[in-house]
Amino acid sequence: MRQLLVSSAVFMTALAAAPAPTAHAMPTARTTAPAAPAIHAVHSVHAVPPGQVYFWSGPDQMGAGGAWAYKPPGYREADPRIKRRAYSFDSHAGVTVYAISHQGGGDCLYRAILPDDYDNNWTAWATKFDGVSDNKMGCEPG
Repeated sequence: MRQLLVSSAVFMTALAAAPAPTAHAMPTARTTAPAAPAIHAVHSVHAVPPGQVYFWSGPDQMGAGGAWAYKPPGYREADPRIKRRAYSFDSHAGVTVYAISHQGGGDCLYRAILPDDYDNNWTAWATKFDGVSDNKMGCEPG
């Protein structure tokens, strides 16, 4: 019991010697709340899986029906809602793929899409895009 009394006396002495808190030393919700996390712009709000390329019918990776996906190897004709209206794309393919545009007379054009390449306003190719391949398919650069 004597030990408890001594400990209590030491604690009370230390408490009395401590400076009284002031108005600015008191924590408030405003000073102790963590700062809001920074918002970082990213080129895609969509999670394009590794090994795939997504194409959208609108700019900024948007469009009715969502994305149309291509995964190498081989050639795939674009879905009708994307064909000749691919206004944006995002590639997470591990290899270069080629946008293909079929021209009259059996000719065709290609445009290389490199790994981790993207375009949110692909106006140069939006109305040419017919499909995508893992090779140039004998087409000319376009």
